[in-house]
Amino acid sequence: MIGVGVIGYGYWGPNLVRSFASTPGVEVRAVADRRPERLAVAHTAYPEVRLAEDARDLIEDPAIDAVVIATSASSHGELALAGVEAGKHVLVEKPLAETSDDAARLVEAAARRQRALMVDHTFVYTSAVQEIREIVASGAVGGILLHDAVRTSLHRFHPETGVLWDLAVHDLAIIDHLVADAPAAVSATGLSIEPGAPPDIVHVTLLFGERRIAHVQANWLSAVKLRRTVIGGECGTIVYDDLDPLEKVKVYECSPALARDAASIEALRVDFRAGRMWAPRLQVGEALRVMAAHFIECVETGCRPRTDGESGLRVVRWLEAAQLSLSRRGEPVRLS
Repeated sequence: MIGVGVIGYGYWGPNLVRSFASTPGVEVRAVADRRPERLAVAHTAYPEVRLAEDARDLIEDPAIDAVVIATSASSHGELALAGVEAGKHVLVEKPLAETSDDAARLVEAAARRQRALMVDHTFVYTSAVQEIREIVASGAVGGILLHDAVRTSLHRFHPETGVLWDLAVHDLAIIDHLVADAPAAVSATGLSIEPGAPPDIVHVTLLFGERRIAHVQANWLSAVKLRRTVIGGECGTIVYDDLDPLEKVKVYECSPALARDAASIEALRVDFRAGRMWAPRLQVGEALRVMAAHFIECVETGCRPRTDGESGLRVVRWLEAAQLSLSRRGEPVRLS
């Protein structure tokens, strides 16, 4: 039985406790939060779970094998490093850390202590994204030329961190999971509704070279919620709409890139689309529970997590580059 402790019982913590509590072979043994009122809520839902106001009490508990961190981003690096150095396996809510230096130290420590380190990039564990990964790997749409993602919400969930680190991070993690090579540079523009505050609207461009580009648009000032991605390949297009209840993933088997003869070019000028469309059957299941089960599998077997510390570090580096580009009004920032 794997003993799990969760640090943070605010917005996301209750979802993590619920997911791990329902995972076979797992016992949630402790919850830590600085706020007594949140611990009271946790006690009502899980009266058998030990409660602590100090995260150190949980980290130093020998009955805890794995620590799950769901606190503010500014504390991720410090708490995760303390957990790893205490010999715990660690799962961190996105982002892995607030800076790439902190993330790199965490990755090094986990490797040295041979502990599992994983980031909760939840959307990577959806059946839709896993299906898209298989479609791309199969070559069904050819080499990927374009990844264009739009993610908008109705509320400012974390105005202290901004929409870049709160929403855009999801699509950057998906891109990292789907694309083998890394971008050469990052460009970003954005807008804050309060002077000096983190941006509420961002447009991020990942520059991979002459044959690939990725865009991520994120904002939480929209009147409608959108979760839509278009992945354009050399011989097909994938459309991923996470809000579609029936067909989240659609594959179009024709691309303007294939239009070579005059007849094909003319057909694409007048038709809304050309070629067949098919939608794969997706597995039904909650991504968060899939993620929790995968983390426990990595703890038990030593296998490499899909969203391991290295992938978390890459995403943090992209976020930092985007943040720097924002301050320079869209100037591309090269990645080492």
